Parts: sequence; structure tokens; C-alpha cells
Amino acid sequence: MAQQPAKRRRPGPSKGRFTDRCTKDKKGPIVDYKEVELLRKFLTISSKMMSRKRAGTNAREQRDIRRAIKRARFLALLPFTGV
Repeated sequence: MAQQPAKRRRPGPSKGRFTDRCTKDKKGPIVDYKEVELLRKFLTISSKMMSRKRAGTNAREQRDIRRAIKRARFLALLPFTGV
């Protein structure tokens, strides 16, 4: 009998590695509700917030981003729904 080739694992993003997109010099998050261009990077086309996995942030940054997006929406700097 011929041996079957070993199954290859598909390459994909490694778990547990996040890129800090919002921190500056690792001193803490720099997410502010007035920085609309930065916050738009974490929204989808339909103005939904991206998940941590898709956005590439850690848990603390994601909480800060969520809070800043909600504040910016309340002040009409960001839309609640996509156009």
C-alpha cells in the first residue's frame, strides 16, 4: 500500500500576536474621540466596529477604541450607520 501524504496545515495568522496600532512608544493608548481618521480604521464599510481579531488590537486597546467610537458617534463626528 502506498502511504498517504501528511496533511499540511494551512498558513494563517498566528494566535496571540497582536500589532499595537494605537500605542505610541508602549506608554499607553493614544485613542481619542477627536481623532476621527484613526477611529475610521477600526470601522467596517457599514460603520460597524471591527472585532479584536480583525483589527489586530489587544483587549485594553479594544476597550479604549470602543469607548472613543461611541463618544465620537454621540457628538456626530462618526456615523451610526454606513452610507
